[in-house]
Amino acid sequence: MSLIRRQFLQIAVAAALTATSPIASTQFNYPARPVRLIVTFPPGGAADIFARLAAQKLTERLGQQFYVENIAGAGGTTGTGQAARAAPDGYTLLLAFGSFVVSPSLFAKVPYDPKSDFEPVTLAVAITTVLTVNPSVPAKNVEQLIHLIRANPGKYNFAHPGLGTQPHLSGEQFRLSLALDLVPVPFSGAGPAIVSILGGHTPIGFSTLAAAAPNVKDGKLRALAVTSKTRSQALPDVPTMAEAGHPNISGDSWIGVLVPAGTPKDIITFLHREFVQIIGRSDTKESWVTRGYEPVASTPEDFADRIRVEIETWRKVIQAANIKVQ
Repeated sequence: MSLIRRQFLQIAVAAALTATSPIASTQFNYPARPVRLIVTFPPGGAADIFARLAAQKLTERLGQQFYVENIAGAGGTTGTGQAARAAPDGYTLLLAFGSFVVSPSLFAKVPYDPKSDFEPVTLAVAITTVLTVNPSVPAKNVEQLIHLIRANPGKYNFAHPGLGTQPHLSGEQFRLSLALDLVPVPFSGAGPAIVSILGGHTPIGFSTLAAAAPNVKDGKLRALAVTSKTRSQALPDVPTMAEAGHPNISGDSWIGVLVPAGTPKDIITFLHREFVQIIGRSDTKESWVTRGYEPVASTPEDFADRIRVEIETWRKVIQAANIKVQ
């Protein structure tokens, strides 16, 4: 996370320098009509929450409507495929989740190429995964949960927001590394997964912090650990997996902004600087952090490098764990 923090500091300086003089839309006629932000999971998840907040801020800044369209299905690949086929004119943005780089290795075929079908705008925020349980589960910490699962083989399952998402992979790390008889249950997004955990249907869950934190703070869910290297500012009393004795269970996801390949460079530059403004400004940073997001606002080039590296990284993990779509 130190690299992420360094990137944030760099972007924050850029944001401060451009706060009073962002690229004016009079330089070119954009945006001249509403802009669609495609979220590839149902409402209520981390990407959806971020997209709606970002859309509101962009609408206020630019005087043109930015709106969210949820196109869920197939681990996020359905909506991503539609975004890839959209006109490259700046009026369709993809709010990509970490599964964007995982799905090509998870599915036999996906309707997009993550490297050639899109132009990166920015890796907007990082988000960690949190292990939660329904309050009816007697475990108060990770070790108690492990003992409970081992004492009741076949009884427990865990919810996650979709195949190939970081919460899914973190849950698999937990299950496989500890040889637990724990059944993964995929949902079509963080929102439906959280609902199932709240209802006790799947009493254990691996979720994004942004989606789970409000329910944890309200006492509707019990958080046992986060998978980040350091504790989250959103839930400072919740230990990391390393602190709980399991440092091999770790990893963060992210939300990034992309546009279809062929989108004019001046529009990409404009969008990048606008996202820097709404993410990197000191008066909005705390708002993101309290919701479970860590601001990044990387450059398009850094985001492109991250995509290339993670495609290969997760390909190796998926092959080694023999994770397959059922």
